[in-house]
Amino acid sequence: MNEIITIPAHTLSIVIPMYNEADNVEPMITRVHEGLAGYAHPWELILVDDGSSDATPNELRRVSAKFGPHVRPVILMRNFKQTAAMQAGIDAARGDVVVTLDGDLQNDPADIPRMVGRLLNEDLDMVAGWRKNRKDGLVLRKIPSRIANRLIARITGVTLNDYGCSLKAFRTSVLKNVRLYGEMHRFIPAWIATVTTPRRIAEEVVTHHARIHGESKYGISRTFRVVLDLISVYFFMRFRARPGHFFGGAGLILGGIGSLILSYMAVLKFVMGESIGTRPLLMVGFFSLIMAVQFILSGVLAETLARIYFESGAGKLYQVRDPDSPSAEEAWYKA
Repeated sequence: MNEIITIPAHTLSIVIPMYNEADNVEPMITRVHEGLAGYAHPWELILVDDGSSDATPNELRRVSAKFGPHVRPVILMRNFKQTAAMQAGIDAARGDVVVTLDGDLQNDPADIPRMVGRLLNEDLDMVAGWRKNRKDGLVLRKIPSRIANRLIARITGVTLNDYGCSLKAFRTSVLKNVRLYGEMHRFIPAWIATVTTPRRIAEEVVTHHARIHGESKYGISRTFRVVLDLISVYFFMRFRARPGHFFGGAGLILGGIGSLILSYMAVLKFVMGESIGTRPLLMVGFFSLIMAVQFILSGVLAETLARIYFESGAGKLYQVRDPDSPSAEEAWYKA
């Protein structure tokens, strides 16, 4: 029996991205309904198919029709990866609170009421799940995850024990101020901290189950992409409002090195009377100045314009096939 939690009035959207999880579709939807049995507030379930190559889209359509219009499949036209799939679900969400979780049955929907209760009762903007007793392999999953968690916390300044847990609860008004791309779903707490104070971000221990069907689709192969995205997170958290300080600093350093080298070459040429045309140091100085100019001009323009592009919402990383448009009243599940 679920723990009875008093929660302020709200509407809840649950977002689950799925990729080649045909065997998990019906068990996942069933488990969500069991976890929210007796939930006192309207809720909807949004399942995003991330361009699966198996029967996942057909299963989503079949099972959603079986359970009712509050179960809303969103079918992407191809595989856009987990971050874009999650953003597609967030864009489709209509609730005051958004909860995200994985579609592999490893997260437990029974934890949702407790997390939403803490989010609203403690007036938080985000509650992140912490898989304290994680049911994954030690070498391929746990150790890389621990290293990543410490590295991300150190660089972003947002300290959490488990950045990789997909089970998270958000206040929608805050979450929709953040746009996700690349591998940014892992860094959602850091992005949330750019629009709210880290004091309004909390962590809650959640249940974690071993995978029963299928295999992980988003494994250790994403490590290099995560590292590159972490650099972007650091840049935008520290220098989003003043990108010239970042690129200008690098440009000034290179420009200073190049100027010193060329000044030295000038002394050798005009004071000492030595030939410098064949000296490699002359080319180092020259190209240092060229790189300095490129850092200051191209870097600032490229990075600033890229961020403006994504934050404006003009460019999405996904396209939805046959989007549904439920009416305001018909697609909420009410106990």
